[in-house]
Amino acid sequence: MTDARRRVGAQGERLAASWYTAHGYEVLARNWRCAAGEIDLVLRRGPTLVVCEVKSRSSLAYGSPAEAVTADKRRRLRRLAAGWLAQHRMHAKTVRFDVACVIGERVEIVEAAW
Repeated sequence: MTDARRRVGAQGERLAASWYTAHGYEVLARNWRCAAGEIDLVLRRGPTLVVCEVKSRSSLAYGSPAEAVTADKRRRLRRLAAGWLAQHRMHAKTVRFDVACVIGERVEIVEAAW
């Protein structure tokens, strides 16, 4: 991954985390990693735990960021979420999977993307 792509991704994650905190969410984890992969953001608001995949683009030239979340990625995130919950001994009434689409400085959250 190039430095430019890494910077776009890191900026997107910062913007997404800021969006969530501005909307009343608590950020529980950023870039949580285990042997099976990584979760970009884990958040909570009330009884709802949110696992968020952040997809950032500098433009729409290669399509919508949400299109980059494949079926394989969704399955992996479900497994990762179960691992995160088990490791943190946390129970959530609801677990929701969101995609944060960041294009430049604009953030669009797709709640309950799957």
